[in-house]
Amino acid sequence: MTPSHNARFEERSSAVTLSDMEVFIFPKLIYGLVLANIMSPRIWRWRDDPWFDGLARAKPYRRITRLKQFIMDHYLFNLDLDTWGLTTKERELARFRDFVDPGTLAASNALFGYEGDKYYFDIDIRTHFGLDKYEGNVIPYWKTETVEAMDAFRHRPGYGMGAGECVSLSTLYAAALFIVARIPLEDIYLMATPLHSQNFIDVDDGVLTNNRRLVTRNMWFNGTPLSAQARRALENERVTLVAHTTGCVHTIYEEATIDRQAYARFGARLRDFLSTPLNAEILGNFLRHHRDLQRCFQFRFERHGMPHYVAMESLFAYEHGSSYRVTDGTRDRLLHEVEGEELMHDPLAGRIVFNDLEAFASQRSLDINDAEHAEALAEHFSHDCLDACEVLRRLRTFCHVEPRLPDPAAKRFAGGNTPLEIGADMDRETICDRLESIRDANGMAGMSFYAYRDLRKTEAGPFLAAAVQRNPVSVLGSRDMDANAVRDRVRALPEESIYDGPGRLAQPDEVWNFGRGDGAEKAVLLANILRSRLPDAEMTVEIEKGRAVLRAGAETHAFQTSKELAPQQWAIPAGNTAPDPHA
Repeated sequence: MTPSHNARFEERSSAVTLSDMEVFIFPKLIYGLVLANIMSPRIWRWRDDPWFDGLARAKPYRRITRLKQFIMDHYLFNLDLDTWGLTTKERELARFRDFVDPGTLAASNALFGYEGDKYYFDIDIRTHFGLDKYEGNVIPYWKTETVEAMDAFRHRPGYGMGAGECVSLSTLYAAALFIVARIPLEDIYLMATPLHSQNFIDVDDGVLTNNRRLVTRNMWFNGTPLSAQARRALENERVTLVAHTTGCVHTIYEEATIDRQAYARFGARLRDFLSTPLNAEILGNFLRHHRDLQRCFQFRFERHGMPHYVAMESLFAYEHGSSYRVTDGTRDRLLHEVEGEELMHDPLAGRIVFNDLEAFASQRSLDINDAEHAEALAEHFSHDCLDACEVLRRLRTFCHVEPRLPDPAAKRFAGGNTPLEIGADMDRETICDRLESIRDANGMAGMSFYAYRDLRKTEAGPFLAAAVQRNPVSVLGSRDMDANAVRDRVRALPEESIYDGPGRLAQPDEVWNFGRGDGAEKAVLLANILRSRLPDAEMTVEIEKGRAVLRAGAETHAFQTSKELAPQQWAIPAGNTAPDPHA
């Protein structure tokens, strides 16, 4: 079915702003952003950083970990929901009513009431993410940043370095894995849940990206607070979207463009990553993960030829700030650090001796899902301090997470997309040429140009609609200024675009938030503010050689521009004043 003109326009305009809701409704956008970041010269310049000297000779996992540290050193995780302003539930539901049922949106998106499984009710997920401060119909935009916008956070007070939310970081990682770590795109899968976005890298036993960090299969099962945080999304949420170089699959759409075999391989590899046999080390990691159970266990060991006992929670506490662990070959060195006053000569009353449970697990190959093995385990967990059935349930979850992926049996794998055919041996110019040649035959490639913001490569309409309809921060930030003060404030901004290149433009709230912009960007910023005050006025921006002229009713505002756009006139569309949560 051929999409209508309005649907195509809405998708293209959404590729410019890239809000959480837009990415959910138009799944091609997330990979479009990956490709926009691949086209960007920013990440290609990372290759010249001394940090990556000799990287090409390293094995894939080593290359990935070097990249991880670079991202850790240069970017913060940012979940400031006020950065990109506010909208309303009614406004967004009306905008997307032709694309998705409101009930489906509410069940799949945190901004529309999604709470997830029991875990999220228990921790009050809206409070956890700061959504509880938005009452009634007001909700924040949850926007995804390009690498340029991520870099520009260094200009905001309190940052000093780049920043981005989880989708921004996952798409940055995907592009950088390809460009810098030379990981083929075929081995990189992007996953989105209602509250998180991360990548699965099909290298060795698999690697997950989790915001700025990486999680290996061993780390997934090590029971540390960092792994517990990484496990949260896949343990408690369904995966709504999987994106790959071959296409996408989305939980609410019947048609899937991802290659069927690639999706099957991804599912199998992810399930392997999320499962482990039960052994003595895993039992210890399980106790590390569930701190509330540690009070029911003690550890026995010899010191000076005499048996001693220590509370399990005390022993795990010694791991903090130490490189030694209870559950691996460094245990003896950790035990050496235990202070004498923590040791008891007699067993602690009311506690299971962990060594006995560990010895049982070491004597046989245990399958937590086998009824006979589970019964034997239950006997060892049977104690007044524990509910053995509950412990076994939690142990099964720890050892095996079944990812709730979009069901392939319920999908129609359409195929037909012209393949991207982008290889790690290609240079940036060749990749850009390839994407240009297939942009009409590959939807993700097509969306990448709108996310890339080069108005020499796209029509201006989608960019301008996004500019005056979904950039409320500059409108609210200037609401107490008169027209002259607004004009002077915009003119005084440094003449510096956050986007490289002669045709790439920032959106108004990027110019406002980061306090800088080219003249063409300033003209559109001022148009956004004035459109909220002059909703019926005829308004245009005329692009001339070296100048951008905003005509708003009887007013004319000229700005110098170094962007090399062809002479043209942009009609500024209707816009909406941003909602005021304090009104």
